[in-house]
Amino acid sequence: MEEMRRIAYETVLRACGFASLAIFCVMIGLSFLPRSAFQAGGFLSILMTVILVLKAWEARTKDHRRTEMWLYLPKESRPPQASAQRTVSTIMRETYLLFALWTAKISILMWSVALVFSVIGL
Repeated sequence: MEEMRRIAYETVLRACGFASLAIFCVMIGLSFLPRSAFQAGGFLSILMTVILVLKAWEARTKDHRRTEMWLYLPKESRPPQASAQRTVSTIMRETYLLFALWTAKISILMWSVALVFSVIGL
């Protein structure tokens, strides 16, 4: 079970890492306007949060054999077929929601920085 959680964590972390890289690139592109850069970062982080919540909702019904986690899981570590769907969907749902919580916090931080820049006139 712990190996399944680790693999789920790694797969979602990798996807979020690529999304974060894209958000960072947009913010760098807007770096000449700091408030706009952080507003864009906050908006895109909220968008990533919404996508993660939708993925968590989808995980309940998605075929466990079609998940990236299942493909990375060694055959000897896979749960019995009778409980595999429930186990995989629960682990993936929890992992997606954990990352959604983290990205929501990051978005709040970015919007707060944008607010500070707005108050000081940048």
